[in-house]
Amino acid sequence: MSMSLRSIALLFLLALPAALRADATAQLDRFFAEVRTFSAAFEQVVLDANLERIEESTGRMWIARPGKFRWDYEPPLEQQIVSDGDRVWIYDIELEQITVRRLGDALGRTPALLLAGDGNLEAAYLIEDRGLHGNVEWVALVPRADDGNFSEIQLGFEGGELRLLQLADQLGQITRIVFSGNEINPAIAATVFDFQPPPGVDVIDDSE
Repeated sequence: MSMSLRSIALLFLLALPAALRADATAQLDRFFAEVRTFSAAFEQVVLDANLERIEESTGRMWIARPGKFRWDYEPPLEQQIVSDGDRVWIYDIELEQITVRRLGDALGRTPALLLAGDGNLEAAYLIEDRGLHGNVEWVALVPRADDGNFSEIQLGFEGGELRLLQLADQLGQITRIVFSGNEINPAIAATVFDFQPPPGVDVIDDSE
């Protein structure tokens, strides 16, 4: 018995989400397999549980796998977060205070460490493909343990590049980061990930 065009169309629609989910997962896999260094400008917005904006910031970030990253936030929320692959310096410029921690202790399963990691995600996350929304393919990472800061991390890929990062925390707040001017595998000087505390700044060293 031949199938009607309507039946064929229905089967296509039923199969389409699975295909999109496979594409989203493939984008995630390629990001970790092919991208060794990455740099981009970013815009960050924090939304409360009612989706009202409570904080906005901009800046630039760099990563070099494994474990090296730098996030520079511009005024008025000026801050630097720098990892050399061993320790992390969190420098609050307005407070003139620096906190130093071991890399694993400092951030746990948070996005800065996630993006600079080796891509071995399945041990720590359930990976859920969310398909195509507009021009963005979404994949969600749900922590297997509930002892982190975030209940879900979503990555959005457009045109084969990472464009968005959304974080849902345990209090219902959402942090949305939009990347632009992406540079894939650029040469990044090692000094980008070096950090020397400025004179006169209080340093709280919890890395020992």
